[in-house]
Amino acid sequence: MSVQKIKSEEVKPYEVEAEKKAQVSKMFNNISKTYDFLNHFLSLNIDKSWRRKAIAELQDIQPKRILDVATGTADLALEAYKQLSPQEIIGVDISVGMLEVGRKKITKKGLDKIIVLEEGDSEHLPFEDNSFDAVIVAFGVRNFANVEAGLKEMVRVLRPGGKCVVLEFSKPKVFPIKQVYNFYFSSILPGIGRLTSKDQKAYAYLYESVQAFPEGKDFENLLLKLGLTDTKCQPLTTGICSLYSACKPA
Repeated sequence: MSVQKIKSEEVKPYEVEAEKKAQVSKMFNNISKTYDFLNHFLSLNIDKSWRRKAIAELQDIQPKRILDVATGTADLALEAYKQLSPQEIIGVDISVGMLEVGRKKITKKGLDKIIVLEEGDSEHLPFEDNSFDAVIVAFGVRNFANVEAGLKEMVRVLRPGGKCVVLEFSKPKVFPIKQVYNFYFSSILPGIGRLTSKDQKAYAYLYESVQAFPEGKDFENLLLKLGLTDTKCQPLTTGICSLYSACKPA
């Protein structure tokens, strides 16, 4: 089967029969203590600028209540507070290990009453319809067990007139960035990940999941299919990452 025919849902961290959701939770629990360091180190801190640009997309609507799906260690939620000073940010994630790290960061900044992290499943969000001004997610959609189901839930809880912002890895198309990227992500990064995180598969899975993810126009079309409008895709850092935004019709 060629890479192009593999669906995002079919790519799993481990070669076992367990469902993707359980495997992703296990993987992030395994790497939670080194996740922040590796993210910043392996991206040369560029990931911080990506998050800043993602949250800047919400400046026009000044959301008061924000949902951060697949919040991980809450970096995107913290950036949202820094830029927007909303009344409430709720972050959900299936990994208790990542949430534990995130809560420590939030407590250290004295933001426990504004940013609340909850264990939760992107495909079954425990919130009412139309209850958030903005829904955000960074590097989490490709980990959904069912991408369309997870996005559908995000649209459901977003209020009319609200905005959805998604950051996700993508594949550079330009020579020689494409070749360097593929070599680094497929050969170098998994080795570094194994040495530092002690999880043999986590960073190999990163490359495999990015290859299978529906990026660019394909992802925009999925957002349109689910009822969002004004979709936009902005490639960042020569296409290594893509910033998507879309609105829910008022």
